[in-house]
Amino acid sequence: MDSEYFTSINTVSQELGIPAYTLRYWEKQFPTVVRPVAGAGGRRYYRPEMVARLRTIQDLLYNRGLTIAGVKKLIRSGEFSEIDTHAPWVPAPKPRPEPRPEPRPKRPAFETLAQMPDEYDDFMDERPLAATSIDLTKVDLAIGLLEQARELLN
Repeated sequence: MDSEYFTSINTVSQELGIPAYTLRYWEKQFPTVVRPVAGAGGRRYYRPEMVARLRTIQDLLYNRGLTIAGVKKLIRSGEFSEIDTHAPWVPAPKPRPEPRPEPRPKRPAFETLAQMPDEYDDFMDERPLAATSIDLTKVDLAIGLLEQARELLN
């Protein structure tokens, strides 16, 4: 092979300051972008444009903080070929998380059955046979009673 057009994996490894096993790993992770030519005896040889792609991958992973998955996403979207390694990189702004709903107020704890409000009696007497709507205060009251029962049993 002509040495002007092809570079061995050891030379590329030294040039980029990356171990050869990392280059072989990148071949498996980015097969559409990194595809060296196999020479005699299975040796890997890289063309100049392939070395430029490896340099771009190195910049994305080591300098710009992208992950392997992030680089794969760039390759799939077609943005990989548009990346200028000399231009400063500005990450896309992260979306703001949605505000959390307000927590429901804590239910009052009853020390004895005598302290329970009269709502408990109403709740037990007025149960519909088929519930069509839910009264959250009655549900909260029932949950409070169940939590107290659990504490008594423990």
